[in-house]
Order: sequence, then structure tokens, then C-alpha cells
Amino acid sequence: MSNKIKKFILPESEIPHYWYNIQADMVNKPMPPLHPGTKQPLKAEDLFPIFAEELSRQELDQTNTWIEIPEEVREMYKNYRSTPLVRAYGLEKAIGTPAHIYFKNESVSPIGSHKLNSALAQAYYCKQEGITNITTETGAGQWGAALSYAAKVFGLEAAVYQVKISYEQKPYRRSIMQTFGAQVTPSPSMSTRAGKDILTAHPNYQGSLGTAISEAIELAQTTPNCKYTLGSVLSHVALHQTIIGLEAEKQMEMANEYPDIVIGCFGGGSNFAGIAFPFMRHTILDGKKTRYIAAEPASCPKLTRGKFQYDFGDEAGYTPLLPMFTLGHNFSPANIHAGGLRYHGAGVIVSQLLKDGYMEAVDIKQLESFEAGTIFAQAEGIIPASESCHAIAAAINEAKKCKETGEEKVILFNLSGHGLLDMPSYDKYFSGDLQNYSLADEDIQKNLDEIGNLA
Repeated sequence: MSNKIKKFILPESEIPHYWYNIQADMVNKPMPPLHPGTKQPLKAEDLFPIFAEELSRQELDQTNTWIEIPEEVREMYKNYRSTPLVRAYGLEKAIGTPAHIYFKNESVSPIGSHKLNSALAQAYYCKQEGITNITTETGAGQWGAALSYAAKVFGLEAAVYQVKISYEQKPYRRSIMQTFGAQVTPSPSMSTRAGKDILTAHPNYQGSLGTAISEAIELAQTTPNCKYTLGSVLSHVALHQTIIGLEAEKQMEMANEYPDIVIGCFGGGSNFAGIAFPFMRHTILDGKKTRYIAAEPASCPKLTRGKFQYDFGDEAGYTPLLPMFTLGHNFSPANIHAGGLRYHGAGVIVSQLLKDGYMEAVDIKQLESFEAGTIFAQAEGIIPASESCHAIAAAINEAKKCKETGEEKVILFNLSGHGLLDMPSYDKYFSGDLQNYSLADEDIQKNLDEIGNLA
């Protein structure tokens, strides 16, 4: 083992200067988001009331392949980037597979996940525009923590709506946000019209990301000099996260390997896009034969069992209509502990790529995900976030297939965050208090029938 290189880190000079915009290279561009009132394709100016202007332009940019990373953002990246690419020798041995398994370790960021990559960028652009306040939603709390820290870095005030079930399940994530100076409110709340309407109809509702998004957008629209920020789903978020895969490309070269399979867990698409899109450009442009697998929870299976159609990104219908694989914006997810994956829809870029066959999706049951996370922790010494456990489970399944066939494939997955604040979830797993959740086909269809054809 001593003569084997386990970890690959880029020198500071090699940290990317540009993000990669896959929309420019896609054969079939994503269908346009629609204005919820007029049902006409959005222009960047239509988004200015909600998002920073530069972020609005990035959202709809299907022309520029490379978007320059502002120097102030890149300087902040240098505090924790490049993140390590690690050869998972321990996991390979535990499985007994001939596959070579690598993971990109995004858990080393100051807040413990990949979310900071976009939070710093979004806070920077808001600051440049003269904005003083920003709002957002968060599920498990990783995005909320990242945005709270980024807001403090750039001198902004942050208000975070955290999904109520995660607010209760993961109290220390709430504490982290408050440590960075953010105001944190469990969602749904009585502080917004959207929250009041939902609580009136469902007094015991434990919340969803769609609900928290509605509340955050409403607060942004009713607060002077305030903009809304989002941690996943949207195209500009996916753009910022491509620094993950761009680094991984160079690090895989250092390892003298190239992935046959690239895997990311999937909630709205940010970390999957981050690890996969830079490699996928070689598939689109050069025909590289790589598989890209999005691993989502079986209890929230928008990619594997959802429908591709226009839908709102939030529960109250404040957002533009997005062409996405969706379970319906009124979908009420089960209270699984992977709070960051409890979202009803997929980003428009990922949805188009799945539709065109460039990637695939698998669904992972909750108990399988924690089993995989435990195997990984014992083999590699890192306790993964409950979201990341889904990617690990998919990687283990692929590695086991290699064991059966004898194929020496190269598997790369994104470790999107550590699970040191998820230990109550692990406690429940070890005590047998967690369960799997299943959705009947007729329930999914009923949900989709209720929203109908929104476009």
C-alpha cells in the first residue's frame, strides 16, 4: 500500500479560471423556461426582480462555453480548493472488486460540502449589484450553511427558510447558519403568505424544498434591496459547480486514468452536474464512452419515475415554469434523512440530457444508502452525508458488477459532503428505527394529474 498514490491535489496555479457551460455544447438545447403569467419564453430581464442580473444572464446563456470565474471568488476558492481526488483502495478491498474507485472529496470545504462553490459566486454577484439582503431555502442545511457563510464573507444579510423536518432532525446545521449570522426560520412558517396558506390547509405539514423556496422568494420580493438565491436545480448553480469536474479531469490525468462511470447523488442536480458535465463534454463532442449515473432516493424518484413536462420549481407557483422531470410541484416527500434530495423536480439541463440518453438514473432505498455509507466510513475513515450515501451505494453496485464480470472499470463519484452533523440519522439506522419508503405508480400519476398541463 505504501507505494500506491492515494490522493491527488492540484497546485494553486491549476485551480480553474473558468466554469464550464454545457448548454453551449448540447446538441439539443434545454427548452426555455416560461413566464408563469404569459407562458412566453423568459428573457434574462424577466428574472432580474428575483435574481442578481449576472446570475439571470448565466441562467439563460446557451452560447458561451466558458464563463470566467471572478477573481474575488477564485481567491475564496483557494482557501479550500483544489479538493482532493482520492483512490478508494479501502473500499475496493472491502468489496473485493477489480474496479478502480475514485472519489472527489468536496467534504473538505469550510462548511463541509460542495455547496460553497455556488454560494460564494451568488453572494459575490449580489454584492457587486449593490444588494444588501439575500434569501434562500435549505433542506438538510448544507446549502443554508454555505449561503450564510458566503453572505458574511461579502457583507450581506441572509435569511434562510429550512424545511421543518430537517430543522428538527439536524439542529446543528441550524446552529451553523446562526453562527454565521443568518436568520433561520422553519418552513412552512406563518411569516409569509405562502407559508400561511400551506399551514392553513395542512396544519401538521413537515415541509418540503418546494415550500421553502416559495417562502424565500416571497420574502425577497417583499424586502427592499433583496434578492433570492438557490442551491440547486437552476442552470447557473450547475455552472458554478463544474469546478468540481474540471479539477477532477486534471486529477484523473495525474492518476493516469479516465473514468468509465461517473456518479453523483441527485436532489436538484448541482453536485451531479458539477462532477459529470466537464466529462460529459467529451462524450458530446468526441463520443467518449462514459456512463453518467444520477443516484436519487427511491422515495423521491423524479428521474426514474417522474414525467418530463413544464412545472413550477416551488409549491406556491412563484417560479418560472421549468421543463423538467417532475413528480409535481405539489408532491409531498417522505421524511427521509437525506433532506437535500427531497425535491420534486430536476434541473432543466439534466432533464434534457436524460431525455436525450446521455445519462441514466437509479433509485436507492434509504436503508441501502446508510448501509453503503457505513461500509464507506469503515473502509475510508470518512463518515458521508446521508445524501452522498446514495452516490456511494450506486458506486458499490457498479463495483460489484465488475467483481462478477472481472472487468477493471474506473469508477468516479462525488463525495458531496461529510456526515458529521448527520449522526442522529446514523443512530436511527443502527437502532433499526429507519425504514424504506415506496411510492405507488397510481399515487405518482394522481399527483401529476392534479397539476395537469401547466404550459
